[in-house]
Amino acid sequence: MSTSGTVVDGVDAPRRASTPSSALAASTRGLRKTYGSTVAVDHVDLDVPDGAVLGMLGPNGSGKTTTIRMLLGLVRPTGGEVRLLGHAIPEQAGNALPDVGALVEAPGFHPFLSGRRNLLRVAAAEPRLDTGDIDGAVSAALERVGLAGAADRRYRGYSLGMKQRLGLASALLVPRRMVVLDEPTNGLDPAGTREIRSIIADLHAAGVTVLVSSHLLAEVEATCTHVAVLHEGTVVAQGELTELLESGSPALLVSTPDGDGAREALRAARVPARLTPDGVRADLTAATAPDVVAALVHAGVPVHEVRRARTGLEDLFARLTQENGSGIAADDEEVDR
Repeated sequence: MSTSGTVVDGVDAPRRASTPSSALAASTRGLRKTYGSTVAVDHVDLDVPDGAVLGMLGPNGSGKTTTIRMLLGLVRPTGGEVRLLGHAIPEQAGNALPDVGALVEAPGFHPFLSGRRNLLRVAAAEPRLDTGDIDGAVSAALERVGLAGAADRRYRGYSLGMKQRLGLASALLVPRRMVVLDEPTNGLDPAGTREIRSIIADLHAAGVTVLVSSHLLAEVEATCTHVAVLHEGTVVAQGELTELLESGSPALLVSTPDGDGAREALRAARVPARLTPDGVRADLTAATAPDVVAALVHAGVPVHEVRRARTGLEDLFARLTQENGSGIAADDEEVDR
C-alpha cells in the first residue's frame, strides 16, 4: 500500500495504491448486495494483498459476513465485481475455490458422528486429496488444531470452541493459497485463542494469504498486517495496520507525577489534554511538541518522559464507526436467511 495519506470519511488513512491485480489475492469493485429494500453491502472496494493477513473489522450488521460470502461465491452480488486468486467470482469459482480454505460462521457437521468421521467425510470431497492420503491428512489437521485427543468423540458433545476447531481443521486439510476465517476464535478460551494466533502466524510465514473477520481488536492488532474497517455496508478505511494506527490525531504522552498540574498547565496554554495512568495525553492538532514541553516547564511541572502517542486499534475503530453515522444495518445473519 502507498505510504501517502488521504482522508477516508474524515479520518486520515493510507491512499489505495494502484496495485496490479496480480499482487492481490482477492479484490472487489463496487460490490453491492441488497435484500429487498435492505442494503447489506454498498459499493465495497476491498483489496486483499497477496500474502497479507487482513483483519476485517466492523460492528454487527456492517456487512462483513455478506462480503465474505460474496468473495467465496456463496452469495451472488446484486452489483459489482469480485476476483479471487485471479478468477472472476462466482463465474469461475471452480477454478479458485480448491486453493481456498474457509470457515464461515458456525461450521455444520453431523451431530452423531465423531469429529474424525465428520472430517473424513469432508476430506473425501476434497479434490486435492488422493484416497490414500485422506487418513493422514485428517489426522494431521486434527493435531494441528488441538483436537487429536477428542477426535473420536461425537460432534454433538463438542463445546462451541471445539466445533470451531473442527471447522478450522476442515479448512486446513490441504495446503491453501488463501484461508478465510470468519470469527475463528468464537467460543475459544485464552489458550485456544493463542493457538489460533499461532496457526495464523504459521500460515503467514508460509506465504498464505489470510482473511480474518473478528470482533477481537486485540487479536487483530496482534496477528494482522492489514486492516479493513466496514461500517453500514461500506469500507470506511483500509490499508496496512501500522499506517492506519499512525493516522489518528497527533498526540504527545507526557509522563509526570503531577498529572493534574500538567493538565491544568496545558489547558491554560490552550492545549487540550486528558489524564492517563502515567501523566497526560496532550493533543498536537493546534500545538507542537516543544510548545507542550515549554508550557509544562514554565508551570514548574516535573517531566519524566515525553513520547509520541500511537493510536490504538480500539480508538481507531471507535472513531471510524462512531463518527460515520449511528444507523445500524440489518444483521448479516438475519439478512442472509
